[in-house]
Amino acid sequence: MRLDDERESTNYEIQRGRGGGGLGGGGGMLGMLIPLIASRFGIGGIAVAVIAMALLNGGGGLLTGGSTEGQNANGFQTEAQAGGSKAGQGEKTPMQSLSLKVLGSTERVWGALFKENGQTYTPTTLSFYSSAGQSGCGAAQSAMGPFYCPADKKIFLDTDFYNELQQRYGAPGDFAQAYVIAHEVGHHIQDLEGTLADAHDRQRQLGTAQANAVQVKVELQADCYAGVWGKRSGLLEAGDIEEGLRAARAIGDDALQEQAGRKPAPDSFTHGSSEQRMAALRRGLETGDPAACSIFAPG
Repeated sequence: MRLDDERESTNYEIQRGRGGGGLGGGGGMLGMLIPLIASRFGIGGIAVAVIAMALLNGGGGLLTGGSTEGQNANGFQTEAQAGGSKAGQGEKTPMQSLSLKVLGSTERVWGALFKENGQTYTPTTLSFYSSAGQSGCGAAQSAMGPFYCPADKKIFLDTDFYNELQQRYGAPGDFAQAYVIAHEVGHHIQDLEGTLADAHDRQRQLGTAQANAVQVKVELQADCYAGVWGKRSGLLEAGDIEEGLRAARAIGDDALQEQAGRKPAPDSFTHGSSEQRMAALRRGLETGDPAACSIFAPG
């Protein structure tokens, strides 16, 4: 990818803390909550519980805004970055800088797309943590994989996930890493559009298998939106598309279930099969048109 000249987004925060941390109270309610907005990249079985905590607890207390530093109720130091301020800039890792260049590119692309439709794009914030952190949806843990929390409209990422993507799932490359960010930004777009709320309303009226099918549509649209960004970004080079498709194949529900020694069970899929995820990403990459990613009929 041609990222050298891309600006880094200033919409980020870095959590530094003691690690650990639980999901808090209300766990008995989890079975009653449909796994809607487990808006994660596709790896990590406990992210559904995190989203459930958002509904139970009403969000949770990161310090954000303005270039400040503080400590939330769970003991995590948060360095917040906003509006182009410089605090903490020298402390970013190379993987954090790469992630912020990708995020900056998504802001450029989606800002232009929203403007074309007479709207103003409100960017998401990327929250970095190591091993464990805190989100408005509850505890953030590396085992969840990257995820988007609609309670505070932030993406949560432990950049060690990039190593897992390469080493465990055989999907190396900078575009594979960018796909992670762009997919979660896709969930932010869905949040802004009302698609996540619509999906939640639908899921509450359905059984588990049908609710999972709705979630698959949500995740595939996020994949397609990632492709739209890739097409419009002007950053792709030879081989990048293959990197992205390799990553999409690796984190299909069927591939993950087979890797875990299980027979694929389509009714349990929440993100889509490898073929579905590759097709969704490819559709966005080929069209560059968000309308091509539509998942629900009007009304």
